[in-house]
Order: sequence, then C-alpha cells, then structure tokens
Amino acid sequence: MNYIQLEKLGEGTYATVFKGRSRTTNEIVALKEIHLDAEEGTPSTAIREISLMKELKHVNILRLHDVIHTETKLVLIFEFCESDLKKYMDKHGERGALPPDLVKSFMYQLLKGTAFCHENQVLHRDLKPQNLLINRKGELKLGDFGLARAFGVPVNTFSNEVVTLWYRAPDVLLGSRTYSTSIDVWSCGCIFAEMITGVPLFRGRDNQDQLLHIMRVIGTPSDAQLKAMAKDTPEVLNKSFPKYPRIPLSQVVPKATPQAIDLLERLLKFDPNERLSASDALNHPYFQAVPQPFPIPTPGSMPPPTFNFPHPHAIPPQQQHQAQPQMQQQIPISNAQFRPPQNIPIFGQQPHPQAIPVHQHTHAQAQAMAQAQQQMQYPYGAPPR
Repeated sequence: MNYIQLEKLGEGTYATVFKGRSRTTNEIVALKEIHLDAEEGTPSTAIREISLMKELKHVNILRLHDVIHTETKLVLIFEFCESDLKKYMDKHGERGALPPDLVKSFMYQLLKGTAFCHENQVLHRDLKPQNLLINRKGELKLGDFGLARAFGVPVNTFSNEVVTLWYRAPDVLLGSRTYSTSIDVWSCGCIFAEMITGVPLFRGRDNQDQLLHIMRVIGTPSDAQLKAMAKDTPEVLNKSFPKYPRIPLSQVVPKATPQAIDLLERLLKFDPNERLSASDALNHPYFQAVPQPFPIPTPGSMPPPTFNFPHPHAIPPQQQHQAQPQMQQQIPISNAQFRPPQNIPIFGQQPHPQAIPVHQHTHAQAQAMAQAQQQMQYPYGAPPR
C-alpha cells in the first residue's frame, strides 16, 4: 500500500478510520478501513459510498482519492479534515454555540454541498454534525455517504430507517417511504439551530417521542395537513396527536437574528412540500454577505498606517515654527543666490548675445573679491609703496 498508517481517529460499526500519509507525496489523508466478511462480502453501505463519492466532486463534499481492495479489507482514501462539526462546536463554541459569522459561513457551505448532491440526484439521508467535516482552512465538507442513495423520477420507495433520530424529518417519522430532497433540508434546519444554540433542537427517545418534541415547537399540524400528507404518501400513519400551539422560533432560538429565524422557519416546515429547497435557501437574504472561512487581504487592499514614524533627526513642529524666524534673522538669504543661471550657455548651444562667458564671469568675481579683501586690510586707502 502506498500509504503509511498513523494514529487511529475513530471506530464505527462497519469501519475504522486512521490518519495516514502518502508515501509518494507526503500528503496527510484519512484511511477508512472496512473489514470484509468472507460470507457476506462487501457491505452495501461501502458500495454506495464509493459509487456516489467518485462522482460527487465539490469543495463542500469530502474528496475520495482512492480505493484499495484486498481479500480481507477495503480501504477508502479520503482527504484529511482536522475535525467534525460536533467536535468543533464543543471545542471552539461558547457552550457549543458558535459566533454568528461562523454559523452563517458553515450554514452556507452546508447548503452548497447539499444542493450539489440534489442537483446530481443524490440524497445524503444522514446529515448531522458528526458527518460534517471541517479542515484547517475553515471549509465544511459533507462526509459519510454510507446511507446516501441516488434517486430518479418517478421517486422510488426508500427505507424509513434513515437519518439519525434527532435530525429525522417528521414525514419520515410518520412512516413515509416516498420522501425526497426535503428530508436533507429538514436536517440542515436542525443543524442550523444547533450551531446557534449549542444544543440539538429536538431530542427524542424514539420515533413517537421525537414527533412530540417537534410538535411542541412548530405546532401540531391540522387535520387537513395530515390528510394531504397521507394522500401524497399513503404509508404515512394518519392518527391523532395532542394539539400543541406553535411557539415562535425567536423564543426557542433567542440568539438568532430575524433573518436567521425566517430562514429557519422555511426549512423546518412539517409538510415536506412547503420546505424550502437547498438551492433556494442559498438565495435567502440571510446570506447577503457571507463571511469567508479565513479572509485573506488582496494585494493593494491594506489601508495606510494610522501614524507616521518620526524621523530620528526631525525637529518637532512647534520648535520648527519657533526656529524659522530666528534662522531668518541670523542668516539673511538673498534671492539672487538662487537665481537660475539663465545666461550661462549649455554645451552645444550658441551663447546668448548678452551672455557673459563663464571664464569672464569667474575672472570678474575674482577681481571683486580681491578689492574687498584690500578694503578690509586698508580701510583708509591704498597701502604705501
């Protein structure tokens, strides 16, 4: 194998994940080892994960680099991410709750990856914080496609034993087997609320208890809504439930902004037909200004410094104003000294008719200086001969 196995990262029912390094490129990767049973062969979850993830290439979907198949095990080589969303919230959040800008960034990336899956007719069916991976760049990636399924038109019947209980849509809890992309959208809404508050929104013990937890927050659907859902999906159990009034989500998720509440309400609709699609959710006003995971200033975008570094020999401004009059009194400067030598001919040019040649001009100055020195030595006349 062209990869060196490093420390163990985690272990699940069917697989064990290790940190690894490529022998050729030294790139750090994740090695997902699936031990094969001689009688049962390769698990269906592994076959689904490989077949789907080889086709789904997107920045917000975990990249599958390679697959190594031996007689005893199957090894999937993934890009390496430092943490999952659940661990990230526990480590960096305030009691699990993330800052608003980070929530917006992660939620946008979650919807981008989910929308890409749906555009390629793939249902993830197990979106939860533990299956969302985050690398050191702050990029969020959808992982663990073991329960994912391709879907077509018309929609086939699927198993209702999908999605971890706390993130399972109410129509699936009611027994629906003809669900579609709306089940992933419901999971996105649950994850959205959890990132804001730091705790799962609906924490039921079983299907029935989970349904009651949902109804206590978003209210019990009307009989007409339940009949409509039963008409679209005949396998849905049409039975009576306690009548719970709807609680405003602003009370359930008090830290959320009004735009975040509006998006959350559109994602957490009891009727799957009323839920916003992942692609439409990306155009919600909540995402008008999405912060980058780690913004890097572009060249030329840095502002000028807020102060000037003083020159080591500079004179303070106040002393400069005081010193200027004194210098003007002590050193009178004639403007004639700074008059440009307009009458001095330049090499290659004809001299001006009135111009004085340089050698004559210098000789005249020498005579004047000699006379001045003579007057200083003999102020009362010429020296005696």
